[in-house]
Amino acid sequence: MDPTWLNSFREKLDTFYAWPSLYTFKFIVPADQQEHLRQLFPLHTTATEKSSEKGKFVSLTYQMMMHSSESVIDVYKKASVIEGIVAL
Repeated sequence: MDPTWLNSFREKLDTFYAWPSLYTFKFIVPADQQEHLRQLFPLHTTATEKSSEKGKFVSLTYQMMMHSSESVIDVYKKASVIEGIVAL
């Protein structure tokens, strides 16, 4: 991930959130990669899933209590290695 983008994102998170805070993650992944994404989130998170019309992709939305902007960025870093993922 680009360091300039990460610094900008961190600043925005710290401007708009008071930590700890509930943060919403939204991703679109190929259907065969969704289990890899699910493993990044503990069982206590709130999750919403929706398959695409043809079932090739799945939209996953997670809400999780995060302790800092760095903890949010860590999740995005871990998710970035999943093939075909789109973070919204």
